[in-house]
Amino acid sequence: MTDGRRLIVNADDFGLSAGVNRGIAQAHEQGILTSASLMVRAGHAAEAAAYAQAHPELSVGLHVDLGEWHYTGEHWVAAYEVVDTADDAEVGAEVAAQVERFCALTGRAPTHLDAHQHAHRSEPAKSIVLAFGRRFGVPVRSFTPGLRYEGGFYGQSGKGEPWPEGIAVGALCELLRALPPGASELGCHPGIDDDSGSSYCAERTVETATLCDPRVRAVVAEEGIALRSYLDWRD
Repeated sequence: MTDGRRLIVNADDFGLSAGVNRGIAQAHEQGILTSASLMVRAGHAAEAAAYAQAHPELSVGLHVDLGEWHYTGEHWVAAYEVVDTADDAEVGAEVAAQVERFCALTGRAPTHLDAHQHAHRSEPAKSIVLAFGRRFGVPVRSFTPGLRYEGGFYGQSGKGEPWPEGIAVGALCELLRALPPGASELGCHPGIDDDSGSSYCAERTVETATLCDPRVRAVVAEEGIALRSYLDWRD
């Protein structure tokens, strides 16, 4: 008997590098991954979109990319910024351009919306991304009623310090057992030999192995958790 727990396993950074694309493909085909969020500005976005077209059961959303920030030990500094994230007009134009690029690359609308380093949780990006969510009738991470975001599967602390325990098989199994009733999205960042220069690099290979570990799928079955994508997550 199931308690109605439904789980979307969604990979961020689709298209960031060939290694990230390899990890996402492996975690989808051999593991529990059901969904991905595409970075349309990244150098391997076209390759990612081609994979998505060949695997229509993989739900693919837009990973809005407005910038990336690293913690230096005292404060956050920008690795890059696409636009001034405080400027409504700049953010609005950039999000619209990325939505258009997504549709052109994939040949379909996004199944969901989120943002790199959760930049859509702050204004003005929040209102802009939510407006596109309403336009497409799709979920927006952290803001869709009935869909909980779970970010605990991550190999670094909130300040970018290594935390390998967070992406171990045992940790993921514990997280799965503790899922509450209803629908959840599990965020993840798989990759294989990622050479993008990302501050989250070696951890990606570990995540891929964990997501593909048979012990993880066994817990999913034992707990009666239904793996879903953004195409069929509603009860």
